[in-house]
Parts: sequence; C-alpha cells; structure tokens
Amino acid sequence: MTRAINFSAGPALLPEEVLRQAADEMLDWHGSGMGVMEMSHRGKEFIKIHAEAEADLRELMAIPANYKVLFLQGGAIAENAIVPMNMLRGHGVADYINTGEWSKKSIKEAGKYCKVNVAASSEDRAFTYIPPRDSWKLTTDAAYVHICSNETIGGLEYHWVPDTGSVPLVADMSSHIMSRPVDVARYGLIYAGAQKNIGPAGLTLVIVRDDLIGKALPITPSAFDYKQQAESDSMLNTPPTYAIYIAGLVFKWLKKQGGLAQIERHNIAKAALLYDYLDQSAFFSSPVDKADRSRMNVPFKLKDESLDGAFLKGAEERGMVQLKGHRAVGGMRASIYNAMPIEGVRQLVQYMKEFEARRA
Repeated sequence: MTRAINFSAGPALLPEEVLRQAADEMLDWHGSGMGVMEMSHRGKEFIKIHAEAEADLRELMAIPANYKVLFLQGGAIAENAIVPMNMLRGHGVADYINTGEWSKKSIKEAGKYCKVNVAASSEDRAFTYIPPRDSWKLTTDAAYVHICSNETIGGLEYHWVPDTGSVPLVADMSSHIMSRPVDVARYGLIYAGAQKNIGPAGLTLVIVRDDLIGKALPITPSAFDYKQQAESDSMLNTPPTYAIYIAGLVFKWLKKQGGLAQIERHNIAKAALLYDYLDQSAFFSSPVDKADRSRMNVPFKLKDESLDGAFLKGAEERGMVQLKGHRAVGGMRASIYNAMPIEGVRQLVQYMKEFEARRA
C-alpha cells in the first residue's frame, strides 16, 4: 500500500503508527470483545480510555490543576458561539483581533451575543501580518480578548502571547495546538477542533480556567454550558467516543516522540526547509511577513498563476495531494502538521525546484 503525501489543512493526516494500532483494535479493544465505537461511554472500558486521554493531555501541555479539560463536539465553528455564551459573565463587550478568515467568522458569530470591539486588524494588508500588541485598542471592561493564534487559511501564527492584563485571553488554537509547548496559565480559555494535530473531525478540545465558568447566558443549551459539562466529565451527552480514543492514541504517540518540546524542534525544521526555499526562489513566493509565518500552514504562490493547475497536477502524479490553496486566498498551501514527516517536505521542495527549473 502506498500512502499519499497528504498536505491537507484538515481533516489532516494522522501518525501511521496510530492508524495501525486503531486498525488492530477495531474489532476487539484489549480483549473486551468490542470495538471502541461499540462501547457504552459509561462503561469501565471507555471510562479508562477517557481518563488516560485527559491525563496524557494534561501531562503533555502541563495544564494547571485549576483548569478544566473538556472533550466536546461541534468544532471551532460552534465554539465561536459557545465561547461568548459562557464567557461574557455579565459583560456587554468582547474584544477580538482580526487576522484572517477564521477571526472574521469568530467576530461575526460573537456579534449575535454581545457588542464586538475589533481591537486590531491586519485586513489593511490582506491579512499578511499580525498587528503588534501596542496597536491594539482594547476595551477596559471587556469580558475577554479573543485571538486566532494560527490562521489556517492565511498562514499566520502568533509566536508570542499577548498581554491582556486582568482580562482573560481566549485563543482558537485549532491548527497549531500541540505543535509546541504552551504556557496555559497565560490564557483564560483555549479551544481547538481536533482534526489538525489531535485526531479525527468530531472532537473539540476546550481548556478553561475554573473561575471563568458557571455564569453562562440563560439561553445557553445545557450541552454547551462549560460548567455542566465539567461537572459531568464531558459526558452530559454522549461524547465523541471514537474521536477521543484516537486522540488518546495520538497523545501517547506524542509522548513517544519526546513531548511537545521535541515535536516543536521537528516542526521548526520542516517549516524552515520550505520557507528557506521560498525565500530564495524568484518563481515561488510566500505572502506572509517573516516574523508571523505559520509553522503549520504554509501558503505560497507561483509567479505565473496560470501554471497553478499544472503544478497541482504534477504534484498529484508524485503522490502529493491537497496542495491547492483555500478559495478565499488562492494559490497553494502546504499544511505540515505534527504527523507530516520531514521527508514529505523534502519531496515537496525537490518537486518545486524541478518545476521551477522547467517553467521559469
């Protein structure tokens, strides 16, 4: 069997070791006579899977004891509404930083529940940079400050943690969570769809500080109330059991790699390989300011956009798939999450060199 070199932005590739273990356990998990998809979420088998997944996640991210970990559903899109439902806590305003397509979605959704102050935006330069902290015009009594710490579409990544004082910092980390160590205590709330670095689509991870829950808007459905979910150990309703199981396997795989500090070194090396080539090429280019480039999502353009189709066709012939850029920005995009081996990036760069030599 030949595996594709999969540069999908999400759902994305998973570690092959994880997929093989899941395949081996598909019909019978640890002698239980059941596959994980068939188990009761309240049975002792799944309770063990769930508990180990949370314990491994807490260890990997060094999550403080005063933070709840929730395994929920709905993706980051749902969290765009669930966050203000839970986090307004009597405030009428929330501050948002607009750095691209996912920030815009968050801003639009939050506007249904409160006044949104767009405290800074990089739309003036087509979302190719992150506004410096000293340019932000924050509200003194805001409920929280929201950022998308890695813009999957535009390829922007915060390589610094914004200081928001006593106002909780909320981050959508969907596309770079677990790609590097994070000081969780600097955030009031972190949320992420799982389908980039954690597991299959269907699972949403929420990490929230204890003192910020318990004051959800009255209209908040019970399944979306962080306090109720925390009290029910994320099992107020049936959780996405199989997705949690796969996430747990990924967490164990990450521990085998040496944890998040080691995986960060791996990700830095992969990103440098691709960006170094883009920077010396006159045929390909990266639109993002160097200081704000994402290690996970690398958008790039050809000098002659009429060659995009030929480039993609040639890539697919070499087993490299999902390189087409998002329709909102065009061009190409290589998503190189944790599970992407450096050899996959080497093959992409080699193909780009060959394509440039033939077409330039």
